Amino acid sequence: MISQWILKLCPIYHNFVRKLGRYWYLRLRRRSNPDRLARGLAAGVFAGMFPLFGLQMILAVLLSTLIKGDQLLAMAGTWVSNPFTYLPLFTFNFQVGRWLIQAKLEFIYPNSWAETLNLGRQFLLVWFAGCLVVGAIGALVAYLGGLWFFQHIRRQNYSGQVKSGGGNKA
Repeated sequence: MISQWILKLCPIYHNFVRKLGRYWYLRLRRRSNPDRLARGLAAGVFAGMFPLFGLQMILAVLLSTLIKGDQLLAMAGTWVSNPFTYLPLFTFNFQVGRWLIQAKLEFIYPNSWAETLNLGRQFLLVWFAGCLVVGAIGALVAYLGGLWFFQHIRRQNYSGQVKSGGGNKA
């Protein structure tokens, strides 16, 4: 119902979404190796765990390039932190850092970069230590889960080609 309304209202939008979906379908199922895709996803999840608003995607692409991962999936992986998850995620990261460093600090969520810089060196050290640990664990889970998922898609694709007669008939 709503999709029909959007289709009538915005045919250009529908065409864009259809082409974008087709691009992702081809990229994930045919053109990239599962290990490369999983490395990119892991880099994005790692970068997404840090409170570097506006820089997470840049960091993810740089990390993904260093580890030879997929840059688009790295950018998508940063959305592990989004406006709905910022506060719980970064509070959790701070608590992990506080536990690791054994600091006696309370979490204060900053509203701007200026407030973040004024929190103090120890606060930022504790927060980023937690982000580093949670990011590393999240990246490992994303890599292993992504690797399984992309290999599963690859196997389904190949078994579908065999069942249908081998793919292209030129």
